[in-house]
Amino acid sequence: MRCAALRPRFGCHWFVVLSLVALSGCAAVPGKRDARDPWERMNRAIYRVNDGLDRALVRPVAVGYKKVVPRPVRTGIANVLDNAAYPTTIANDLLQAKFKAFASDTGRFLLNSTVGLAGLIDVATDAGIAKNDEDFGQTFGRWGIGPGPYVVLPILGPSTLRDALALYPETKTNLKSLPNDVWVDIGLYGLSLLGDRVELLSTDAAVASAFDPYGFVRSAYLQHREYEVRDGDVPETPADEEPVEDDDAEPSGPDSN
Repeated sequence: MRCAALRPRFGCHWFVVLSLVALSGCAAVPGKRDARDPWERMNRAIYRVNDGLDRALVRPVAVGYKKVVPRPVRTGIANVLDNAAYPTTIANDLLQAKFKAFASDTGRFLLNSTVGLAGLIDVATDAGIAKNDEDFGQTFGRWGIGPGPYVVLPILGPSTLRDALALYPETKTNLKSLPNDVWVDIGLYGLSLLGDRVELLSTDAAVASAFDPYGFVRSAYLQHREYEVRDGDVPETPADEEPVEDDDAEPSGPDSN
């Protein structure tokens, strides 16, 4: 997909990330292989399938959802679903020994869950309590586990081996999994992804205008995840650093077909 069906924790940050990648010229270099993406041939194939699904189904549904459902209703739904996922942030605050953030995020969750009517109203933000964003992939990174190979997941989109493995424990801390009914779970997670796709509609033009949309999304994702794992303390990449040459690599180019 262009950027569709990203996991909920990435949605609201992606327009900024894509803009920075566009300005810095960090998209894929034609004829070069990115050492972080050893499974590029397979990943591009999955990307094309995802993109086709996005064009045929996901994006039209997202556009319709945005047109039909009033913004206050969409915001309320997103707030409830974000609040249900917030125990993941709280758990990872603790696992990363961020005790101040743990106390703040616990208070935020309790306030929104009670006064905010299960998160429908984000009273914590109005009260000046910051919203943090932590997950098991970031925790693994803080523990020194590298991202591993870049991988494109069916439907879910860009990831790394580390982040893909982190999806399982996140289902145990996300309250959307509590109903213990597969169809209810699919519906709730699907609604979260739909809300994220609506937020990502504004990034479609930036991705579509890239010479290589696949490489563009890959660069944006990997930069964003490194930024999150390092809490913003990301070293600058040397200007003369180039990808590894690979005569057998699939030529980089538009992935619109």
